[in-house]
Amino acid sequence: MVDIEWVQIASDKVVVATAERAWLHQLDPAQSDNRFAQPMVGTGSVATTQKLLDGFIAFAKTSVSSKGKVPTLNRWRWVWRLASSYHLCHPTSRLMEQARERFAASGRKSLAQWAAQKAREERNHDQLALLDIESMGYKALAVVEALVPPAAVALIDYFTRSAQATDPINCVGYSYTIERLALRIGEKYIQSVETKLPPGTQATRCLRVHSGVGSDVEHVKETVQMVADLAPHERTRVAIACYETALLCFSPPNEGYISDEELQNVLKPLESHTQIRVRSDFQQVTK
Repeated sequence: MVDIEWVQIASDKVVVATAERAWLHQLDPAQSDNRFAQPMVGTGSVATTQKLLDGFIAFAKTSVSSKGKVPTLNRWRWVWRLASSYHLCHPTSRLMEQARERFAASGRKSLAQWAAQKAREERNHDQLALLDIESMGYKALAVVEALVPPAAVALIDYFTRSAQATDPINCVGYSYTIERLALRIGEKYIQSVETKLPPGTQATRCLRVHSGVGSDVEHVKETVQMVADLAPHERTRVAIACYETALLCFSPPNEGYISDEELQNVLKPLESHTQIRVRSDFQQVTK
């Protein structure tokens, strides 16, 4: 079957995908011959596989209950997000290389090649986040040591466990989800971020690379093409990993959002001379 794919996500729920759409199917216990209650069979296709993975990401979003209002973006909160980007990017090449070794050892050539390519593509992306933090006028290494967002910790913990597992295929779902969600970020949003930053600041380099105007567009296509060729049980694992990763992405922090006051207290001692100059320029412009 190349025209439909499905994966069970709960005892009574299945995500079903065609080339046109994905939907949540409610299983009927009275129908013992329901094919969607059985493991997926057949080969995949690029169109149905992408709808399947995206369907799991969408299902995760609807499964998360919102707790409180997301804080308004400002210059200090942008540094917080840059610190998160750093922590997400920093271990990626190393973990993908570990996954590659495990895929290669088990003779899974396409997965090993995919992981090797990911390790190359993501190399030094953490440096972009550091450059952005420096442009904001802070000592970058000191900032990422002081600010370790819990959401980034949870995601990297999941990624690490996936990469170091005997079968690291969950890495595929993790990577796809992170890059697929990045595609929602367009030029309009990037420009809106830049309007909230001090004049002359170049602090969206990391964001541009990981967005719908950067390299993630091609990365998503390449991953879908690879996943579509996997065996049904492997595509099932990837889809569930997409769901698990998306849950981490969409869930608000249990401890609540850090306040602007707390952020400013942490960042104040970490200002560099560049920050003093930028702040002076900013004050002159706004007078």
